[in-house]
Amino acid sequence: MHLVRSLIAAILFLSTGAALAAEDGQPPVPKYVGSEVCAGCHEAETRNWKVSDHAHAWLTPTPEHVDGNFDNAEFTFKGQTTRFYRKDGDYFIETSDVPGEPKTFKVVGVDGIRPLQQYLVETEPGKLQSFDVVWDQDKKVWYHLYADNPPPPNDGLHWTGPYKNWNGRCAECHATGFRKNYSPATRSYRSTEAEIGVGCEACHGPGEAHAAWAQSPATFAKSPFSGTGETGLLIAYSKALPETEIQQCAGCHSRREAFQDGNPLPGTPYHDAYRLSPLRQGLYHADGQILDEVYVYGSFLQSKMYANGVRCTNCHEPHSGELKAEGNAVCTQCHSPAANPDFPALTAKLYDDPSHTFHEPGTAGAQCKSCHMIERVYMGIDGRRDHSFRVPRPDLTAKIGTPNACNDCHADKSASWAAAELEKRFPDSRHRGAHYGEIFAAARQTPGSMGDELMAIAQQKNFPGIVRASALDLLHANTPPEITDKAAALIDDPDPMVRAAAIALQQGVQPTERVQRIIPALSDPVRSVRMAAARMMLGAPIAYMPKAMSDAAARATKEWQQSLANKADFPETHLVIGGTALVMRDAKGALAAFEEVTRLDPQMINAWIMQIRIRLAVGDMAGAQLSLQKALLANPDDTNLKAYKQQLGG
Repeated sequence: MHLVRSLIAAILFLSTGAALAAEDGQPPVPKYVGSEVCAGCHEAETRNWKVSDHAHAWLTPTPEHVDGNFDNAEFTFKGQTTRFYRKDGDYFIETSDVPGEPKTFKVVGVDGIRPLQQYLVETEPGKLQSFDVVWDQDKKVWYHLYADNPPPPNDGLHWTGPYKNWNGRCAECHATGFRKNYSPATRSYRSTEAEIGVGCEACHGPGEAHAAWAQSPATFAKSPFSGTGETGLLIAYSKALPETEIQQCAGCHSRREAFQDGNPLPGTPYHDAYRLSPLRQGLYHADGQILDEVYVYGSFLQSKMYANGVRCTNCHEPHSGELKAEGNAVCTQCHSPAANPDFPALTAKLYDDPSHTFHEPGTAGAQCKSCHMIERVYMGIDGRRDHSFRVPRPDLTAKIGTPNACNDCHADKSASWAAAELEKRFPDSRHRGAHYGEIFAAARQTPGSMGDELMAIAQQKNFPGIVRASALDLLHANTPPEITDKAAALIDDPDPMVRAAAIALQQGVQPTERVQRIIPALSDPVRSVRMAAARMMLGAPIAYMPKAMSDAAARATKEWQQSLANKADFPETHLVIGGTALVMRDAKGALAAFEEVTRLDPQMINAWIMQIRIRLAVGDMAGAQLSLQKALLANPDDTNLKAYKQQLGG
């Protein structure tokens, strides 16, 4: 009971100033100096950066930056009309696509440069939202991001809702030195940033000490800040440490849950700052191909290129973000008869040739990316490529319905046709036969099935860590003792995703046995693993722990508390708080948490149902009926809520 109350108290306490005080107790770090200071020495890098998407990730609304038509242009979609206009040098959006009467908002920010541009408005003091009618840079027209089924006002996914909040959902990856600074007590933001846009210090770290070193390298004996290198920077990129670079890029280029209140300091290990999403249904296809907007890291971790030490800047120029070569030339840096001595595992072979592509040179089918980096479109027009660099598997399409590159182009042909063509052209290919995607597809189709097969995947050290962790994630629907026993052996696996997933599977184990298994993980070197262990301590009947263990549990629990406090503006966070309160039999705390969930997102049906159940459990029939009425008002067609209406005699 004490732990859950402290968790709930942490949401109010840590997010209203104490979180900043806790950070103040950490060793001091250099101040941000701004990209213009960096430009004084790094002229070539700055020229490249200024034309990059990073530099245009967040801009001020000036004539130089605003590309959309604000000449009193109107856009009507699904009965909602929006007008874009200018007045006294400022940009405004007048729209009926809001709860209640039409409103006018001043544009306070510009998001992105290509292939679309989105605009930010302030709906409450300090609260920025990204508007869903956006500008198509190629067609020069306005369009709606939800072309088929736009969410109505008061929906959590509506542009005024919590999932379109710029402060909490977007700004961290569009700014440098960003802090969200949300206060749950006032439900308001006091966000700050060192610089809008992804500037030099977003990747290289705050530059105060480095600038001092640059002024006089000979006399810069030692940085006054702990953790800085010989040039005064917190992070150093080198050929020998590809993980440093990959994890720094991955912080924004991944589908993940953040632990901190804004930008982690560059150089922070990825799994100390984020929890990477596994290959879950709705995000990835069963074979690991991209489905939803998952960005890059989760795909790249599945690739042989990652396993063999390839890093982002082997293909991308780091400051402009552009590819290092045109067309197939970016791939033939390595995949050629000359190979590349930096990657000994390469096969020296001619790839950019009809003998491999079976397509005419110069055509789309002869492009490496067409077959090995399928493209999917998000935000209506934004094409992005899968970075798992996989061999097309139309045979899997025929078996489990996953897409394949062949039929992306040859849509008029069957998957069986494509599979036969590949078998004919590559008769000795190793890329056939059993695939973990077949097991994942079956487990998704029938939750609780394929337990032994999933565990075998998790135990297979040759598989990518994200695949193994995803197998464990699928086992939550079926965790008999033999499964949890085998999973316990993976709590000390080399991969942090696997360790955290193995810990989560111990939920159904008898509390005393569970504690014995997870206590060592409370001192794990990786924060995401420690926090997973802290969650498993809930409800454990512990009368006494040695001081070292008790201290480790307290530290891990505080990290979890801080992580929750940093996301107090997320409905998902309050679902966790509510569930935690239920585990600890704190009905009052659970009810408060689930009420906050539905205030933020009225479409969270489970949170409404939990409010009804809790009120019924404590004998508050009138309160249960009132909660049901509110739930049905927001979700009139939901069958589960209708069932409760019949149960309560409505």
